[in-house]
This record gives sequence, C-alpha cells and structure tokens, in this order.
Amino acid sequence: MHYRALGQTGLNVSILSFGASSLGNAFRVIDDAEGIRAVRVSLDMGVNYLDTSPYYGVTKSETVLGKALKGVKRDSYILATKVGQYAEGVFDFSAARVTRSLDESCARLGADYIDVLQCHDIEFADHDQIVNETLPALVKLRDAGRIGFIGITGLPLKIFPSIIDRAPAGAIDTILSFCRYALNDTGLETLIPYFKQRGIGILNAAPTGMGLLTNRGAPAWHPAPAPIVDACRRAAEFCKAAGTDITRLAVQFSCAHPAITSTIVGSANPANMKANIESLDEPLDYELLAKVLEILKPVHNHNYTRGRPENRDAVIG
Repeated sequence: MHYRALGQTGLNVSILSFGASSLGNAFRVIDDAEGIRAVRVSLDMGVNYLDTSPYYGVTKSETVLGKALKGVKRDSYILATKVGQYAEGVFDFSAARVTRSLDESCARLGADYIDVLQCHDIEFADHDQIVNETLPALVKLRDAGRIGFIGITGLPLKIFPSIIDRAPAGAIDTILSFCRYALNDTGLETLIPYFKQRGIGILNAAPTGMGLLTNRGAPAWHPAPAPIVDACRRAAEFCKAAGTDITRLAVQFSCAHPAITSTIVGSANPANMKANIESLDEPLDYELLAKVLEILKPVHNHNYTRGRPENRDAVIG
C-alpha cells in the first residue's frame, strides 16, 4: 500500500480508503459479520483511512464500524465521520446539533476522538449557516482537541469554493468529492490547483460512480441520466468480454492520480476489498484504459447534480 499526505494535516493516508456506507446497507442488505471482516481485511492490507457517517443506514454504518474496530489499536487508523445529515432528507447543521452529533458518533464508534469531522453533503445546506454557524462550532471542537481536522463533502463541485472562499483561513482542512473523478467524469481535476494552493487535502469517493462502473450496474435510485448509464454499461460489458472487471480498472485509474490523496471505496464484501487493494499492485493496462475511455468519450464529464437550487452545478450533457 502506498500513502500520500492529506493536505497540510500531517496525516499520511493510504491511497485507497474504506468507505463505510457499505456497512449501512447502501448497496445491499449486509451481514454484519461479513462487513466486520471487510474492515479487518482492509486494515490488515494497509488501509488506514475509514470514512463513515451517521446518515449511512441511519447510524448502522457507525455501529458496525465501531464493532469492527473493537480491540484495534487506535493509532493504527484514521477515523473520519460526518455531521449535518441524519436520515433521508433530514439535515441539521446547527451548532448545537453538530456538537451533539460528535458525541453520538463517538459513542457508536467506541472512540473519544475523531480525526476528520466533515459537514455532510453541503449542497443541501444554507451556506450562510455553514460559514457562520457550523464551521465555527467545529473549529471550537478542533480547538478543544475533540477532533483533529475539519472537512466538507458533496456532489456538486461549485459547493467547495462557495464555502472555502468565505470561510476563515484554516477553517477547512479537507474536501471529499464523489463521482467526480472516475473513468466517465474527471471534473474534479479542474479544482485541484485551487485546493493545492490553499493546502486543502483532497479525498475522492465513489470511483465506480456509485455503481455505474460495475458489472452489476447502477442501482435503481441512481441519479445519472440514461445516456451515462448506457455508456457505462457498454464499457463494463467491453471489459468483461476482455476478461477483466471494470471495477478493477476504475479503482486503479482513480488511485493513480498523484494529487488526489486517497480514493474511498465501499464494499462490505471482504473478497471484494481484497481484490480492490490487490489491484493497486498490478500495472494499469493503458491499452484497455484507452479503449474504455473511447467508449465513454460521448459522455465524458457529463454529470448530474442535486441540492438546493443555488448549490447545483450546471448540468453538462
């Protein structure tokens, strides 16, 4: 496993991280014991960054992850969770709620300290509140030693400068973007110089586009329009016919970008996590990559968005 510096946090993070949304039944109903094994396999193979949220499975993800971490040395992993989103459509970014949320998450995770605490899916938030109330509350928690660093997460790219440009210098340590650096959409690249100039660590999640770039295909709830879904399906079929799995290529591709600290992958299947991690030791097949990118070219950087109207990206495609 290789590691990269996370902005100016001083943390060295595995280039592949464990996304615990899978432990909250995000993609299928899981067996808790199997999910715990997936976490342990990942840790044993060098993954040191674990990302969760009270929203995933309405606390189930944090609860299962807490069980998986029982007895594991606390200094052997970096623990990240989130505040502000608690169930489908349930958001509360008030200072009182995010402060209480930290206590609740720590109890479920069996931890007294969170390394990275993130505002979850801020495209659904009033950005005035994030800047004037939420972030100051998190800075107080950081100053008190309850958390190490502060992050913001979301799907639309415009939300990141919207907050960072208005927040006090040093208030934000990391960003987590998902579905925007993958085989079909590399839009996150446009913001990398902006983040690097400000010393902000870059985390990339969902390298398969939340299931688009898998043999199983996009789940029914997926927001991508039909042309993107169809192109990704054709790319997956091409890889399968060539004797390989598009998920492996997707993970390798995303993890290869040197300016992205880590790519977060979620699977509650130990064998899948083992395969994802092992793929990083294999050379990237550039000939296959070129053919897949050609299939995806008609929808490259075509996107989908969500959130409050003022926080949505312009839709391309």
